[in-house]
Amino acid sequence: MLKIAFTLLCVLCVAATTWSARTVDSHLGPKDLTRLQKVFVDGLSSNDLQAIFFASLNIETTDAATKEALCKKIATLHTESKLNNFEKDYYLIGANRNLRCSTKIDEALLSKVYSSLDSELATTQEIYYRLATHKALGVQVSDAVQAKIVKRLQEVLKRDDTLSGLGYAFNVAIQLGPSASFIADRTEDAIVQADEVDGRLLQFEGGLSITALILNGVFGVSKAFNKPAPVTADQAVKFANYLLSRRSVQTAKGAHVLIEALKTISSADKISPICIQLIGNGQLEAQSPTLNVAVVDLLGKPLSPPVTSLSAKISVKKDGSVLAEKIQLVSKSSDKTTYAADLSSLKPGRGIYQAELNGDGVYKQNLQFKVLGRVKVQTLEVGIAESDASAATRKQSVSYPNKLKDTLTADSTQKLLLKVLLVDESTNKPIAVHQVFVRLQNRETDKEIIFVAEQDSSKAYKFDMDVGNQGKNFNFQNGLYNIYLTVGDASLSNSFDWLLAPVQLKFNQPDRDVKPRHVNGPLPEIEHQFRVPDKRPPRIVSDIFTGLCITPLVLLFVFWAKLGINVSNFTLSPSTIGFHLGFGGILALFFVFWLRLNMFQTLRLLIPIAVFTFLCGNRLLRRLYAQRNAKNPAGAS
Repeated sequence: MLKIAFTLLCVLCVAATTWSARTVDSHLGPKDLTRLQKVFVDGLSSNDLQAIFFASLNIETTDAATKEALCKKIATLHTESKLNNFEKDYYLIGANRNLRCSTKIDEALLSKVYSSLDSELATTQEIYYRLATHKALGVQVSDAVQAKIVKRLQEVLKRDDTLSGLGYAFNVAIQLGPSASFIADRTEDAIVQADEVDGRLLQFEGGLSITALILNGVFGVSKAFNKPAPVTADQAVKFANYLLSRRSVQTAKGAHVLIEALKTISSADKISPICIQLIGNGQLEAQSPTLNVAVVDLLGKPLSPPVTSLSAKISVKKDGSVLAEKIQLVSKSSDKTTYAADLSSLKPGRGIYQAELNGDGVYKQNLQFKVLGRVKVQTLEVGIAESDASAATRKQSVSYPNKLKDTLTADSTQKLLLKVLLVDESTNKPIAVHQVFVRLQNRETDKEIIFVAEQDSSKAYKFDMDVGNQGKNFNFQNGLYNIYLTVGDASLSNSFDWLLAPVQLKFNQPDRDVKPRHVNGPLPEIEHQFRVPDKRPPRIVSDIFTGLCITPLVLLFVFWAKLGINVSNFTLSPSTIGFHLGFGGILALFFVFWLRLNMFQTLRLLIPIAVFTFLCGNRLLRRLYAQRNAKNPAGAS
């Protein structure tokens, strides 16, 4: 039933490949490869036999002295390693071969390796490493031994079909050839165990190493035995996304298996994903809007065969309106990794656009790019007006990027006014931008105050500052200030900071008893005050309350003196003495609790005393009851 269900799933997935994107958003770029190269370099200098093996597998050491030192080092590390024998033997022999060491491997070790295939290998991992070690030594495995290994492999898989066991079994079958073709039927069992994350990633439990092991094994088995890979195009994309998300791996083994797994997926026919991404930051100039995209494999290399046709549908992101249904992108490089489309004929305005790319009807990718506009100051007026509007406003026009020649003057009875109309340079239509600030900077102290200009119904930006009301923000500091206009937007290519004019500001000085406002520096220290304790009652009240508490005890002794104390039944038995000592101890403990102990300390001491008193009291009561029955047998019956 499981195989039938999986077959139906594969059929549906194959049908879905007609619309599957088969693209990813990124690839291993030059920076990633440089960082991974550094991981391998660090691996060579480490004291880890495994790291040295994988590092030597990916980079070549040319310095003879360094190579000789490494050859001696791996022999020492092999002896000290706590890895399984079959694993550390493989790393030693493999590293020795990669480094081309002149020193020979110990004959006793080689003898053990040669005879290892004749023993009962316990796991698929051991079988894999023993076979790989023979291959590294260049030793041919006989047909009889291969047949024995195949039989042993089948036996091991019956009791160990974990993901790790299957992964090593796939890689063993690739080395054994046709005699291990039975393993091809198990590839489906492995793939269905992949875990999906956020609908974008596929991975196997165990992380990067297990995922790479199974992918390399599954695709290797499919290729070796001429079987279709049980991985759909959509699954290949998700596996690739997971592998690319692990590009920050820090170990030599992780870096190696990452690169190998990406190579494996990239070489898979008919399902291998590619990367189509924007070149640069995705911002196009309105004067020459050219869309540049890169088309490469998962390792950033040219495709083989390359994409023959790449077109794009361009639409506005804001409202979804379509600018062009099909724009052809032309190859701009000899290896066909760079494609470009000139969008000048579409005359795109400032804004964000979507490009739906289609390569050969197979590869699909959605890219988002931005066309930058240019802002122009059409008009700007700055002036001084009376706060009570008793006189006409004195306005002056300033052209960008010039500065007003005259110095404006404003006191606490006046207002500083500014009005600016910003338009798109290509259309001369008013536009709204993210940031329009008016900044006033004191020439003497270099301190500044920033205000936000607001857009009115006419789409012009206005700024209105009452000098008298704003004196506190300026710390009532008179002087000459520079007026700057700052215009910025993420979709503008010519944001600017414009010095408009100087202005002399005069503020009413605050009363002398008013503390100056602290603009910079530490604030006054805040002294924390605990709650003042409540006033205690008079001493006589405490004495009276204590006397009332002692009264019952005093009355007890008075009554005992008058009536007498009957101690005839008191005996010197252990239970009697123990009970009275325990009871007295409890009373003493309560007294100490009243003086200095807290509730938890008292309970910790009370429990053993109470248990002791209970046991003694129980024994005492039983003895008294027995004595009473002995004196009055008739009453007892």
